Amino acid sequence: MKPLQMKRAIEERITNKNWVTSYDRESESLRVIDKRYNKGVTINLSSLKNKFESNKEKALEEVIHYVSEGLSLLERSVVLKGNEKNIFPVIRSTSFPTEVEDGREFIYSDHTAETRVFYVIDHGASYSLIDKDTLEKDGKTLREIEEMALFNVRSLPYPMKEDEVAGNKFYFLHTDDGYDASRIMNEPLLKEMERKVEGDLAVAVPHQDVLIFADLRNETGYDVLAQMVFQFFSEGRVPITALPFLYENGELEPIFILARRKPKEKK
Repeated sequence: MKPLQMKRAIEERITNKNWVTSYDRESESLRVIDKRYNKGVTINLSSLKNKFESNKEKALEEVIHYVSEGLSLLERSVVLKGNEKNIFPVIRSTSFPTEVEDGREFIYSDHTAETRVFYVIDHGASYSLIDKDTLEKDGKTLREIEEMALFNVRSLPYPMKEDEVAGNKFYFLHTDDGYDASRIMNEPLLKEMERKVEGDLAVAVPHQDVLIFADLRNETGYDVLAQMVFQFFSEGRVPITALPFLYENGELEPIFILARRKPKEKK
């Protein structure tokens, strides 16, 4: 689908009378604004092309959900005091914006060369990113927020499905609670998986709603992991990184995997 076709399809789904849209042809982006606050969210239409062509109805549902949740946060005040148990880390790519158009700066911690950790207050169906103004207003430090978030993410369950391909084992965590990828911050979980594997331990967070562990025992496992992570990355609602990581000595190192050439058929 062309960007203009996606734009029209999205606008047809908008029923809230307080929302207005503006389209930027150059960047192929659609901005949905709540005129009561003169603030909004921006949708990069070019990045949604594959999703719309694959399943237009599902893509529209995801976009409207994203817009609804984003604009609903304008009506909520972010308060840290009394919400200590609702503070969690979220993993984002290093390209994720660290501030918004009104000048507010989000707090974050460095994670890997590919990822950063932002911090949020959970509201149930959605969450709000914590900014520096909120931190100062409530008299908290970044270190205190980090400790609360890490404690809370370690309390989340981590049920996993297991699959085996060509002698390699893959473990998938997908609870759809918004913090699946965040569980990569659960150090005891990483240590547990390190003890469990027989080969190399790889970890991947292609998008926010999945965490993948791989017990890589041969070269084929690396190829399968690379293809798998890229597919998840291209389908995710909030993509993070298409690069998996090797976990060694308590460190996560991004790995570039080049798929092997298929052997030529003998004539």
